[in-house]
Amino acid sequence: MISRFSLIAVIWMMALAAAASWTGCGVKSPPVPPQAARPHQILDLRAASMKEGIRLTWGRPTTYEAGGRMNNLDHFAVLREDEQSGGAFRQIGEVQVTDQERFQQQHVFTFTDRDTTIGQSYVYEVVSYTQDHYRSQPSNHASIERTVPRPPPNPETFVLPTPTPLPLR
Repeated sequence: MISRFSLIAVIWMMALAAAASWTGCGVKSPPVPPQAARPHQILDLRAASMKEGIRLTWGRPTTYEAGGRMNNLDHFAVLREDEQSGGAFRQIGEVQVTDQERFQQQHVFTFTDRDTTIGQSYVYEVVSYTQDHYRSQPSNHASIERTVPRPPPNPETFVLPTPTPLPLR
């Protein structure tokens, strides 16, 4: 014969199984198309020749390709094309995004390529990634030739331009 305790335990197990099957598990939202999860393409990549190398600057993508506000930006991959790469872009660095939870987020990111040679031309692009590993389209290309930057003016030898006299009437 079944004891009273066993009967209560069986009823509780059935109730628990019914509750678990009712709430379900896993994803509770409809599937998302890839363009709704991919970061918007970066369109403002700029390059400048500096003393320590070539500095790249770009703005933070704030929306997905489909237009929703992006909150899960993870990192940027920096790619370079040069004479040694044979026309193909190869990754030379990565910039991590660490301000997802902060109130004030970083709007501009920079990366300095220190492995450059003066007189050689380079082409760069940046790809952004989300925490879910969705990647954006490559950014605009930033082309630059590595040059020696101009030295700042020396205050001891700086000559002010001669003012032009105003014409008399």
